[in-house]
Amino acid sequence: MLAPSARPRAGFAALSLGLVLATGCATYSDRTREARGAAQRGDLPGAEKQVNKLLGTRSSKDMPTKWKKDTALALLERGMILHASGAYKLSARDLSVAEKQLELLDIARDGAGQLGKYVFSDSATKYKAPPSEKLVLNAYNLLNYLLQGDLSGARVEAKRFTVMHEYLTDYDQRGRPRAEGGEGVVYPHGAFGSWLAGFVFERLGEYESAMRYYDEALQARPFASLVGPVQRLSALAGYRSPRIDAVLGGMSYEAGPAPSEVVVVVSVGRVPLKEARHMPIGAAVGLAHAYITGDSRVLERSALKMVVYPELVPSGSAFETAELRVDGQPVGLEIASDIQTEVIDEYEQMKPKIIGAAISRLIVRAAVAEAARAAGNTSEKGGAIIGLFAALAAEGALLAADRPDTRSWTLLPGLVLVARVPVQPGPHAVTVVASGRGGSETRNYSVDVAAGGYVVLDVTTLR
Repeated sequence: MLAPSARPRAGFAALSLGLVLATGCATYSDRTREARGAAQRGDLPGAEKQVNKLLGTRSSKDMPTKWKKDTALALLERGMILHASGAYKLSARDLSVAEKQLELLDIARDGAGQLGKYVFSDSATKYKAPPSEKLVLNAYNLLNYLLQGDLSGARVEAKRFTVMHEYLTDYDQRGRPRAEGGEGVVYPHGAFGSWLAGFVFERLGEYESAMRYYDEALQARPFASLVGPVQRLSALAGYRSPRIDAVLGGMSYEAGPAPSEVVVVVSVGRVPLKEARHMPIGAAVGLAHAYITGDSRVLERSALKMVVYPELVPSGSAFETAELRVDGQPVGLEIASDIQTEVIDEYEQMKPKIIGAAISRLIVRAAVAEAARAAGNTSEKGGAIIGLFAALAAEGALLAADRPDTRSWTLLPGLVLVARVPVQPGPHAVTVVASGRGGSETRNYSVDVAAGGYVVLDVTTLR
């Protein structure tokens, strides 16, 4: 029987552990659930309202006055909702401001310990964006300016895209510098930005730069939509590469006037997001043994046999693809960027480090618990029981403070499809049908294209 002095402490320890395991502050994925749910239903005003609550703003015309750890990320969420709603000027503002606040999470050179600082909420500082998010941020903002008819603004954003693109292609995903004179590793999700930037510089009459961007896009994907532009610009620009030469096929082409065009960009679905998950210690050690610091033997006496970490889970998006018709005729859409696949690949590269960091922190918790157990064991009456509950309370309290950071750009589209359609000057009817397991959605547009001019259409479903 426990001594009277031991009962209150033991009961308190048990109660503390129960509360720790049953409660806790909401994670980022929890706080954005209602916004994602609204977007999934096609309720963009509802999604916008929910994100404004997170930002502490009355409307999207307002900017946050208090900047917290995830404010920049919430601005990315709002910026994408505004983009999908057609509020391109406000979207450009949000994305530009957010970009200035974001740092790059260098998944190649950050070790498990350093990476661990950014995947657990108790030590996370400002949100660090992974390469998949940083690169497409500039691409979507470039598109925002293009949709406003602002080629100069799009040009500036294209230069920002280039800075990030060159940085990422200077190192492969294992952090080795690019060989001098050699080509860098291609980040496929960057093809979207290169494809758009090439169009911007072509329309600005800067043909050398346009050809360089088209070459970047062709390095990632064999765009059929770029065959005509590359052939036409080959008479106006001297830039060549193996990919450009392959498109030209040894032929010479004459310069011609710019065609009348309809440019269509369709973004469907959403990327996977992070949620808190549990993994048995044994499985976790097997996955991440190379990234564990500390003596894992201390875990043998730990009462908590699970590792908590941020796992990537499907977004449950309704749409997976799209079809395009111009004046009733089907037109092929090409994949410009498979962002969801890039996000998954990027996460799988980081996962062993994330798990290793989680186990290392679990070892620290277990060591603290053992110290509490030892202190409790010194009690003259009921020492062993007091030590046990003291260990449980200490371990549980540390667990509650060490929840995984589930932050990511949850409203980032999963797939980007593009088309460039030469048309006769005049009015045209454009139909885009997004479809998938959640059904379909049809959008109809009437456009009037000037001779030698262009019209850019964007369809972003966020579901």
